[in-house]
Amino acid sequence: MISDTNDIIEKVLIDEESINLRIKKLASYINDHYKNEDTLIMVGILKGSVMFMSELAKHIKVDTNLEFMAVSSYGAGTTSTGNVKILKDLDTDIKDKNVLLVEDIIDTGNTLYKLKTNLEKRDPKDIKIVTLLDKPERRTIDIKPDWYGFKIPDEFVVGFGLDYDQSYRNLPFIGVLKREVYEG
Repeated sequence: MISDTNDIIEKVLIDEESINLRIKKLASYINDHYKNEDTLIMVGILKGSVMFMSELAKHIKVDTNLEFMAVSSYGAGTTSTGNVKILKDLDTDIKDKNVLLVEDIIDTGNTLYKLKTNLEKRDPKDIKIVTLLDKPERRTIDIKPDWYGFKIPDEFVVGFGLDYDQSYRNLPFIGVLKREVYEG
């Protein structure tokens, strides 16, 4: 139970209002890109993207199908293991379809690169990437989002879908987790 976020959060990095305003702006870019298309398949990467994808989808004007994939590369730690496993695959065939990968955060880029490579083999018409958070200084592989909400420094963040060991996803803001929480 989170009784007081002061016990776990060092500082609020991005407040709820700023997140919501930026999501509306991202939706406008995406709407412009897909304005002449019939359908968009939004693929949320579970579990972190759920809150971001839910808010983003509300503002998308093109007919949209929501899909989800579950992939893992973290375990219970704070850094990626580098081994990417697909735990839940798509239920829809994406051949000749416009696909928008929806991520909560791009860190090293390894997971997203492997996932995008996997999906490209399925012959979609187009694959674009939108992420709420981009942490470019941690990137170890050359992959960039087509759209991003916020570039953030190399700090361990939670909230708005992002977790530490499955906790703190429900915070309405993005906060820097205190080191003693994950090092203690």
